[in-house]
Amino acid sequence: MSYVPDKTNLREFTIRAILLGLAMTVILGAANLYLGLRAGMTIAATYPAAVIGMAILRLMKGSILEENIARTIGSIGESVAAGAVFTIPAFVLSGVWPAFDVANGYWKSVALMSVGGTLGILLVTLLRRVMVEDPDLPFPESVAAAEIHKAGQQGSRAAKILFANMGIGAAVLFAGAINIFAASRDFIVHVGQLGSSMVKLSRAPGAPTVPAGAMTSFSAPAISPAYLGVGYIIGPRLGALNFAGGVFAWGLLVPLLGFFMGPQLAPNVTGEEGWGGVAGALWYHIVRPVAVGGMLVGASFTLFRMRKSLGIGMKRAVADLKKSAAAHESTTRTQRDLSSKVVFGGVAVVFICMIALYLFFTGVIGPAVVAAIVMIVLGFFFAAVSGNLVGMIGSSNNPISGLTLCTLVISALMMVAMGLRGNTGVAAVLGVAAVVCVSSAVAGEMLQDLKAGHILGGTPVKMQIGDLLGIAVASMSLFFPLMWLHRAYTFGTPQLSAPQAGLMASLAQGIVGGNMAWPLVVVGIMMGFGLILIEVRSPMLFSVGMYLPLETTFAIFVGGLFRWATDRLRDKGNYNDAQKARIENAGVLTASGLIAGEALCGLVVAGFRAAEKTKGHDILPNWTWAGTGWLSIVVLIALAVLMVRLPLRSAGSPDEPAPPTAIM
Repeated sequence: MSYVPDKTNLREFTIRAILLGLAMTVILGAANLYLGLRAGMTIAATYPAAVIGMAILRLMKGSILEENIARTIGSIGESVAAGAVFTIPAFVLSGVWPAFDVANGYWKSVALMSVGGTLGILLVTLLRRVMVEDPDLPFPESVAAAEIHKAGQQGSRAAKILFANMGIGAAVLFAGAINIFAASRDFIVHVGQLGSSMVKLSRAPGAPTVPAGAMTSFSAPAISPAYLGVGYIIGPRLGALNFAGGVFAWGLLVPLLGFFMGPQLAPNVTGEEGWGGVAGALWYHIVRPVAVGGMLVGASFTLFRMRKSLGIGMKRAVADLKKSAAAHESTTRTQRDLSSKVVFGGVAVVFICMIALYLFFTGVIGPAVVAAIVMIVLGFFFAAVSGNLVGMIGSSNNPISGLTLCTLVISALMMVAMGLRGNTGVAAVLGVAAVVCVSSAVAGEMLQDLKAGHILGGTPVKMQIGDLLGIAVASMSLFFPLMWLHRAYTFGTPQLSAPQAGLMASLAQGIVGGNMAWPLVVVGIMMGFGLILIEVRSPMLFSVGMYLPLETTFAIFVGGLFRWATDRLRDKGNYNDAQKARIENAGVLTASGLIAGEALCGLVVAGFRAAEKTKGHDILPNWTWAGTGWLSIVVLIALAVLMVRLPLRSAGSPDEPAPPTAIM
């Protein structure tokens, strides 16, 4: 039984709900672009969109169904961003696009995002009814979002926490950007003095010895509200695993490589800064390809562990399509979808657009048609699989990058078989991966929102139309924050490491272009198998930790420690279940606010940095002073107090009813 009965007519698909949703889809999508490029992960936007939409619409006396529409449209931008940030920078990193500007990338990016997003919406529409009514799919995040809407009395408190922490996150990021405090700091670590260490090359008597010794660098945790927030959300165990990859890279591999290669490089390097650059080069050119091999195994292992769920998803996909063909049309409001004629006609139009898109990439009609067929088939199955995974574990844990990786490898082998090589083949492979990645991400997010709407009593056809509008606006808008970030910092650098996009670019170049450092990748593959054999919980997360700068993984780990401290104090306190639920909610809202605040302010700062490069002079002030290092410690302590104490202070009275649990 829906919260709003089928025959009850409330305001739903209103101009204010649509405009609010479109504004949120751009803002939350842009924030996730920033987070995906910097930290290699995105956060589900359903919960923040629900809180923001509810807080604003309640000021306008809006209905719960208007809130549902605003949340649905507002959260779809995050899925478009997730699909885009994992693949579109790969066109630049692989050298397929000579520049990432409006002339070279805008319309191609818009086409990839809009085609993939529209395909995901249409395919989910075919599967909606049977999947949202499946009793075996609990949809944890959908239930949490629906309960947030129903628990209207919690809206004011939740909104205050979210918006206040968005302001704090933005203020901290901006203060670090103008150097009021040092947002990050590297330390040079000696690994033996050059020439003072001698290493034997053999145990045989009289074996030659070689001089060894060098320096490496070590980073303090970045003072980043976003990184700390991510660590808080994923928790101490996963944060520690991510940091372990960074420690392995910078505490073992880089010093080891530097120890033996240092004497060869010494004549060309002077000073500690020079050796810091050498350490960075060793990490970038040798350690990161090893991490790519580990990520490849990690993504494959993630899919292998989900093989039963994937198999169930594949079987249900066919069965659900047969059922939906018979039950798709309905006259009741809460069961009314886009008509099947519109859906199948739309799929046909998208198929033609795919052929045109890939004809543009390849210049040959045969591979273009094959690529379009591959996208339709894989898009359908991965939409069903993505929907089932979201139904079981939520969109935050949906392994989109793993599904995309499978698509990329399949399409790359097909392009090689058809004789496509060089940049043309790489472009075609990345194009297929981009469309399927966006489609799968959108399908999972859309189904999650449709389930929440099903609980609340929303009208599916209005939600589907709203998401098509959201896809159009997100596709037209999200290129610009990507471009600003690239101009300000450049993809693939420590500031914007873009690990998933780097992985896609490396594999596409390696399979099609033949210019990949395969020996290093094979080393990483062996490392990945070793991690599996010792039962590491997530080889993928460990490898991503190797790929990211150490200051990033260190900060995420520190955020996980803040979560650990909060949980320990909560468990030691005399709190009942309702109070613990409020602490959980407040903690996730605090972390989400810090992430969103830094991400949005980061986009503004990136715009200034890009303008500075264009004009050739500084625009933002530089307020560096003698106490920047000490103030960094103060800022970190203040953030720790905020992230631990604020949730605990939000426990409330033991007599208050329990709020819905925030599942992120």
